[in-house]
Amino acid sequence: MSPTRTTVRTIGVAIRAMLVFTLVLGVGYTLVITGIGQLAMPWQANGSPVDDEKGTVVGSALIGQSFTDSDGEALHEYFQSRPSAAGYDGRGSTGSNLGPENPDLIAAIEERREAIAEREGVAVDEVPADAVTASASGLDPHISVAYALLQVPRIAEERGLDEAAVRTIVESRIQGRDLGFLGEERVDVVELNLALDGQEGS
Repeated sequence: MSPTRTTVRTIGVAIRAMLVFTLVLGVGYTLVITGIGQLAMPWQANGSPVDDEKGTVVGSALIGQSFTDSDGEALHEYFQSRPSAAGYDGRGSTGSNLGPENPDLIAAIEERREAIAEREGVAVDEVPADAVTASASGLDPHISVAYALLQVPRIAEERGLDEAAVRTIVESRIQGRDLGFLGEERVDVVELNLALDGQEGS
């Protein structure tokens, strides 16, 4: 067999193999996995959507949101999320990439701590760490239970609700540690604020 025919045959085999594997792995595998996801875990497969009382999708349980006005100021009637270097934009997940001894980060943390202490009417040393530090992804929808409970008095006053009722909303939505021992207990802020709106509406 001549070198030319060998080369042509090799190219033909390569092209056929590429087409077969594209169909099997690129199309077939994708359809199978998508089908399994839709059948076994449709909520997770579709992005863990969160609906309001009208059934309208208002976000995802996996991606946080900012509860601020057009000037970036906190809306006092809502639970506040932790800071985000990504602005809670799912298209741009990122952290600040500043080290713990970076003077800009230290200054930002101190500024946030003082602002939150003033907003919540507490001492500076009562502000939890997650209230002043961003997550690595910039998309974390959770805050600590301590930070959620810290905000209860302010929200109760803003909405004219009983503090005990607001605290009950928080406590009923505490998510436990993963596998029972990984991480810390936490609260999803998007779901918490939806529950808060539902409580006030009722």
